[in-house]
Amino acid sequence: MSKNKDRVIMNDDIRVPEVRCNIDGAESLGVVSIDVAMAKANEMGLDLVLIAPEAKPPVAKIMDYGKFKYQEEKKLKEQRKNQTKVDVKEIKLSVKIAENDVSYKVKHAREFLAEGKHVKFRVFLKGREMAHPEAAKEVLLRVWPMIEDVGTMEKEPTFEGRYYNMYIVPQK
Repeated sequence: MSKNKDRVIMNDDIRVPEVRCNIDGAESLGVVSIDVAMAKANEMGLDLVLIAPEAKPPVAKIMDYGKFKYQEEKKLKEQRKNQTKVDVKEIKLSVKIAENDVSYKVKHAREFLAEGKHVKFRVFLKGREMAHPEAAKEVLLRVWPMIEDVGTMEKEPTFEGRYYNMYIVPQK
């Protein structure tokens, strides 16, 4: 089904009696018979491509289809090249974490943020710790002042399932 949608109807494959014909980068021929449109395309050495087959009458365009396809692929390649992949590093903490362990993990988070990576702090709640999830939020709020000079908190600490999450992005 999707193959049929991607398929381009052009030249001799067009099976309609008349089309609204446009020339690429030039004037419009208006509504003409398919024979006249094909003759004009052959005269110019270009392809007749059906652009909107559902329209009344269908819309066709006289263009160099190979050149058009090449330029589209070139644009897609350029877009893919300009995309940036966001690297998210996850740092896991616990409710009963010691102060020196917090500073060690914050040191790593600062390094990640300096490299331009995003950091996600997660506090996992085990067993009876679930009764007091605010303790996990306090751990995250204790971590935040240590890294606020190098990062920006994208959203406040949120409770999701058994985790309290805080998402930090590098400062610009």
